[in-house]
Amino acid sequence: MRTTKKTQQSGQAELILAIKALANEKDISEELLFNAIEEALKAAFKKNVSREESAPTNLSVNLDRKTGIAHVFARKTIVEEVEDNANQILLADALKYRSDYRMGDIAEIDVTPSGFLRTAAQTAKQVIMQRIREAEQGKIYDEYSEKENEILTAIVQRIEPKGVMVELGRTEGILEPSDFMPGEDYHLDDHIKVYVLEVNRTGREMLRGPQVRVSRIHPGLVKRLFEMEVPEIAAGVVQVKSIAREAGSRTKMAVHSTEAAIDPVGACVGPRGNRVERVVNELKNEKIDIIKWSPDPAEFIANALNPAHVLSVFVAENEKACRVVVPDNQLSLAIGKEGQNARLAAKLTGWRIDIKSQSQAAEMFDLPMDMPLVEEPMGFQAMDYQPASLEELQESGLPELRNLELEESDDEDDTL
Repeated sequence: MRTTKKTQQSGQAELILAIKALANEKDISEELLFNAIEEALKAAFKKNVSREESAPTNLSVNLDRKTGIAHVFARKTIVEEVEDNANQILLADALKYRSDYRMGDIAEIDVTPSGFLRTAAQTAKQVIMQRIREAEQGKIYDEYSEKENEILTAIVQRIEPKGVMVELGRTEGILEPSDFMPGEDYHLDDHIKVYVLEVNRTGREMLRGPQVRVSRIHPGLVKRLFEMEVPEIAAGVVQVKSIAREAGSRTKMAVHSTEAAIDPVGACVGPRGNRVERVVNELKNEKIDIIKWSPDPAEFIANALNPAHVLSVFVAENEKACRVVVPDNQLSLAIGKEGQNARLAAKLTGWRIDIKSQSQAAEMFDLPMDMPLVEEPMGFQAMDYQPASLEELQESGLPELRNLELEESDDEDDTL
């Protein structure tokens, strides 16, 4: 008997020490663990009540924070005649527990079963292990949720039909087929840069930890790669205004410098092109056009159509649409293969772009001689920012540029 009592005391002391050590190591609240164990013990008590008996509906468990001793209490109403043994008690029986009970009071009756220490120890162990997993997963979730929209280095672990599973350090990520870069093959142990789209902590995958969804096609991947390679972007001196990307093929990125002395395009390209080259290599030779952003829509649109040379841009602000005129021999270059250059320029600027050659524009704007030329054709405002002479403008064949008076200025033209 003494041995049993001594063993019980030892087990209780070990339980308290284990809770304190776990709380300290995993940075978990001791009270959180105690409460969790009490709730688990309550469930265990109800589960082990014999079929002949009914478990009290109003039940509480108290785990002493110093000794580790657990007691189960049933709250029963004091009545004159008992109809429900599980939840009611006679006054005479209640007075055996406390002498000041009165009729109608709620009496707390100790219903701790024999051998409850063993149940408490087993339950506590299960709860502690569960809490460890939950706490660690919670920390991982908090850590990686802060990395949403960031770039991480991933190691390919498994290739499954639902996607490529990658190791991200303390947890696992999934690269779904819709986020694969076209033409890119993935092999075990490959090291790849990925963009964190979202972090989930629900679903079956959560059993193994938070699930991180990553991408290789998101435009943000390009931006983060340039932040890693270009100190001026990381410092905020050069700003990435917008990115349009067709992953695996081509990207256009508009940049702006907050300091006049720094060329944003040159900063991104780097000495001998080494900065942009490293990004291109990471993206498996995806072409990257770095464009100078401008607050002037016409200038920005013309820059976005690089490498094509633009003669004029006609903009309709209220429709967010424009018509661009390029030399005849630049039309296919401006449109690009399968329309890619024009499509990316439209995504980059947020404007609908209609591209015409110089001869097409002249034919389109060939209005009858008796029609006044006061209004701009089709409601578009003519904006020509190229450093062209008056004679060149007058000979361009565009009605809206005829008889255009230019002011002479000593300022140098700053446009691209």
